[in-house]
Amino acid sequence: MEVELATLSHAKERGASSPERRARHILWPLLLALCLMVPLSASLGAVHIPIRTILLASIERAHFSQEQQTILFAIRLPRIFAAALVGSGLSVAGLLFQGLFRNPLADPYVIGSSGGAVLGASIGVFLLPSFTFAGFSATALFAFVGALGSLALVYFVARSHGRTPVVSLLLAGFSVSTILSYSSYFLEILDRDLGTGMRMLASWLHGAISTPTWSQILAIACITALGMIASIPLCRLLDTLALGEEYAQHLGVNVELARGCLIVTGSLLTAAAVALGGMIGFVGLIIPHLARMIAGPDHVRLLPLVACMGAIFVMLTDTLARTLLTPAEIPVGVLMAFIGGPFFLFVLRRAGDSNTL
Repeated sequence: MEVELATLSHAKERGASSPERRARHILWPLLLALCLMVPLSASLGAVHIPIRTILLASIERAHFSQEQQTILFAIRLPRIFAAALVGSGLSVAGLLFQGLFRNPLADPYVIGSSGGAVLGASIGVFLLPSFTFAGFSATALFAFVGALGSLALVYFVARSHGRTPVVSLLLAGFSVSTILSYSSYFLEILDRDLGTGMRMLASWLHGAISTPTWSQILAIACITALGMIASIPLCRLLDTLALGEEYAQHLGVNVELARGCLIVTGSLLTAAAVALGGMIGFVGLIIPHLARMIAGPDHVRLLPLVACMGAIFVMLTDTLARTLLTPAEIPVGVLMAFIGGPFFLFVLRRAGDSNTL
């Protein structure tokens, strides 16, 4: 009997540690794939630059022609790093919001940031087209501010008697986002420049990762890094909250404070990604879901996986977006919909058949 119990206990421990082993084993290949994606993506485009040339030139720039140097360091590498930041930011934000709402269908825009971003971008496009600050256009700046502002409004509306119920957050987010999105119509009718502003806004709404400057990359990287660092203790709190709010309170967790920190951090990551890449869907929805299928529900374990997988996913999609119809480009958000939509429907169908959503 004792032998059987010992065998059963060993089997349970082995089964419990399996997701952790899988997470460790997949993280290093993901990091390697992330590093390999940079020269691979940089080599592809209207002007092909051999990977060997890129690797050699990383040591000595003399291997580059002037044209190759301009293309690589002024155009492709900034865009590649921008895609990585957008992907990792949206994915981690999706992980935080899915954990907060305990719903794998939640995404980074679930509580209203999209509506504020749309209105902010519209203000930048139609009212202040020539305004810039720290190298950022008015579209990016006001989209960032709009996303954060709408989330602050949602939180204020949903909060009642010192508490912020999850259902109230969702309903307030939907209402505020819808109102702000449609408010942009009153700015669209101001477009007098032969529809130029409308085309710019449409491009941004379809998710277009432009070519940022290195100073813009640095600014967004600092914001994203701040959000990632803040996410580490928050993921531990999510693991505790997953056991129930009452249990978490008994352990001394301030549930309201934790919820507020989760919303602020997720919103900051989302706003940074929106400022750099416009409205890109499915990333924050699919990547956390896929990571959970591989490594289980532990949020601390999922955090580095989600960040790496999201960066690789958007880098790969953006590379396809600018090479499939060369010299024309497909907005990365459009291509993401065609890739991410069917994939998520497949996962949803499979999970529905097994009742494991």
